[in-house]
Amino acid sequence: MIPTLFRCTAVTAVSVNQPKRLRRPSLPAALAFTVFLCLASAPIAAPASAQTPEEAAAFRTVISAQVDAFRAEAWDRAFSFASPDIRTLFGDSDRFRAMVMGGYEAVARPEVFKFEEATVMNGRPTQPVFVIGPDGIARRALYFMERQPDGSWKIDGVVLEDLPDRTT
Repeated sequence: MIPTLFRCTAVTAVSVNQPKRLRRPSLPAALAFTVFLCLASAPIAAPASAQTPEEAAAFRTVISAQVDAFRAEAWDRAFSFASPDIRTLFGDSDRFRAMVMGGYEAVARPEVFKFEEATVMNGRPTQPVFVIGPDGIARRALYFMERQPDGSWKIDGVVLEDLPDRTT
């Protein structure tokens, strides 16, 4: 089942007589743009309730391990922390890397990375993280988590919110 965050319909118009000046975007750029459109249309509601301390600790462990993998350029390992739906969406760690570095460098190369209180947003277990990326912009990364059949947790999507009034 594809998570709500990524349920959207992409519409592509194709003309038999396309002008030569129009180029098809690269696959990573097209994937990143599609994910952006899906994420931009995803409603974000106020937190409903906090997760248990055990779940919050598990979220932090998984997210920290993925960030450590990003820093080590271990993209196969970083990709392994993504949910099955995300893994299916991107197919391999090369496409995943292109998407992350194309729009989520703040979580891949954070200068500041501080966990906030785990919660539930729109019925989804969520781990907010305050980040400042290499561009110096303060953001909140909302990590949507998904419990796996074996009881483990995987990352099922991330939304970045700019925080213009915050620096630390």
